[in-house]
Amino acid sequence: MDTPAGPARVIWHRAPGARLVLALGHGAGGGVEARDLRALAAELPPHGVSVALVEQPWRVAGKKVAPGPRTLDAGWRAVWPALRRDGLPVVSGGRSAGARVACRTARELGAHAVLALAFPLHPPGRPERSRVRELLGTGVPTLVVQGGRDPFGRPGEFPGPEEAEGLRVAEVPDADHGFAVPRRGAVTQEAALEALTAEVRGWLARG
Repeated sequence: MDTPAGPARVIWHRAPGARLVLALGHGAGGGVEARDLRALAAELPPHGVSVALVEQPWRVAGKKVAPGPRTLDAGWRAVWPALRRDGLPVVSGGRSAGARVACRTARELGAHAVLALAFPLHPPGRPERSRVRELLGTGVPTLVVQGGRDPFGRPGEFPGPEEAEGLRVAEVPDADHGFAVPRRGAVTQEAALEALTAEVRGWLARG
């Protein structure tokens, strides 16, 4: 798909008789092959949710470094009409940098809700450089799914429901920023991804 930043790619995992579309963007350090994005694309279609994995133009072009927020947002806006083509509600989402894009653009695009996977609340070791305003500015119900060991922000660092109406924060125990868990940790990698997909599936069913 053409965008102001170059061609983007949308990879559809369609649900028969879909009631909802979940659009997911990737992070700045990887693409749509990320384990959490793949897990959701496999899990949700049987539950009536079509999943659209959106590959940003810089990644389609084979570049290794993501552009700035303004360019990422422009690419996301350009693919939005295709995501809404079926007339279904669209949940805007992504992991890491993709989650930030979804948060920044949700209100203007008319997103039904926002799913933020591994939201980078702050750079590692720099909690004073908080990006919480992006998260709180979505204007729609928002689910954050965060690894318990994520150096970009642990679940306990996020605002609680008494501080942010419509925001839910769910933890994947022992998981890092990529939702990887230690080999000898408290949970297996399979169990960690099952916890993530179950949380998202339940939240979408309620919404």
